[in-house]
Amino acid sequence: MFSPEIKSVHFTGICGTAMASTAAALLERGFAVTGSDQNVYPPMSAFLAEKKIEVMNGYAERNLAHRPDLVVIGNAISRGNPEAEYALDHKLRYCSLPELLREFFIRGKRAIVVAGTHGKTTTTALLAWVFEHNGLNPGYLIGGLPNNLGRGARFTDSDWFIVEGDEYDTAFFDKRSKFVHYLPEIAVLNNLEFDHADIFEDLDAIRKSFAQFIRLIPRNGLLLGNGDDPNLAGLLNVTHCPVKRFGLGEGNAVQAFNVKLAPTASEFEIPSFKFHLNLVGELNVRNALAAVACAKHCGLSNKQIQSAFDTFAGLKRRMEVRGIAGGVTVVDDFGHHPTAIRETLRALRIRHPHERIWAVFEPRSNTTRRNVFQSELAGAFAGADAVVVSEVARLEQLEPEERLDPERLIGDLKASGKEAVYLAGVDLIVAHVARNAQGGDVVCVFSNGGFGGIHVKLLERLGRR
Repeated sequence: MFSPEIKSVHFTGICGTAMASTAAALLERGFAVTGSDQNVYPPMSAFLAEKKIEVMNGYAERNLAHRPDLVVIGNAISRGNPEAEYALDHKLRYCSLPELLREFFIRGKRAIVVAGTHGKTTTTALLAWVFEHNGLNPGYLIGGLPNNLGRGARFTDSDWFIVEGDEYDTAFFDKRSKFVHYLPEIAVLNNLEFDHADIFEDLDAIRKSFAQFIRLIPRNGLLLGNGDDPNLAGLLNVTHCPVKRFGLGEGNAVQAFNVKLAPTASEFEIPSFKFHLNLVGELNVRNALAAVACAKHCGLSNKQIQSAFDTFAGLKRRMEVRGIAGGVTVVDDFGHHPTAIRETLRALRIRHPHERIWAVFEPRSNTTRRNVFQSELAGAFAGADAVVVSEVARLEQLEPEERLDPERLIGDLKASGKEAVYLAGVDLIVAHVARNAQGGDVVCVFSNGGFGGIHVKLLERLGRR
């Protein structure tokens, strides 16, 4: 697809983890690489500087004055961006990051694509570590930072490429889901729920996108699907490729039973083998089961898989303990969908059976900023003893009738007997928690962004009490 004449590549929006990692990989392959971004700050700015990749701060037509052979346009870039407009005006060759990945790094490989509304990042990281621990040296692209691997993307000469298959759209010029570009030999579908209300109208629209993805699996590939998820059931009835179901329920080809959920670990069995995992909660048992089903299909033994599980150290921002100060434990979690919040709180309750658990929530994702989950969010916080909700992010971008109503959410939580408060700013939240949290309490911060550095501010304030 791409001409062999391509020698220079410019990344518009280079400071995304996947964009930066891909840029570095191209540089290693001998391409001249430049990039630009309006948010040039650590850790990606330091990573790119270390790789000696020139990064222009801000978007401008002059950034493309050297007329690169290819412009990679990030999916956060919209029409009106000066570099996107310049590339169109001057008929420069351009593409999305998923297209680039497909042609430069995935084509010809044995691609394992992990998709689903929840658990993609953990399952992909588990699989990448199982393969890496057992000497298979996989390439991978993960939408998070696995502690074992130290980075979210790597490109190797291995036959294997393990990628987190995001259903979000590809670019302003390609509204298909990113995962349709990844040439799956094996597709892992963890679950399916409504999300991304900014690009999908309803659950059926997401289901159609997943169906398109499934149609790409070759007849010598495999569709691995969660057999317990009713929203996936209709999608798994295909005949063009083998299908295998995994889950905790009867009738799954790979079924976990004798599940034991303990404060620091989890156990489950499949016929003739017991797996032990240093992760907490049923959500992680399901993620691990998906990894087991996939790794076994790829030829790894139960003992090889367990050996990797023994040393798997989790991911940043997935129930990550950021510190303890003033006797209060501060936890960082990426959860923003009601199901993810609910399951994380259930897992935290297993880890902390007798402690008071706080949930501090920033409505920041494009779905939770809207009132799509207005009613569901109240139920999602059932596992918390106290809830703090912050101001809706980027409120001015939404019509009033579209917005989540935090005051109504607080009212619903109070009506269910929950201690709950709405506080607009980070400083107000920090002061409230520092004033009211007791020694032994656990404060879990839910946000898919930086949330104004709230974790560091909380720890610092709690340490001064």
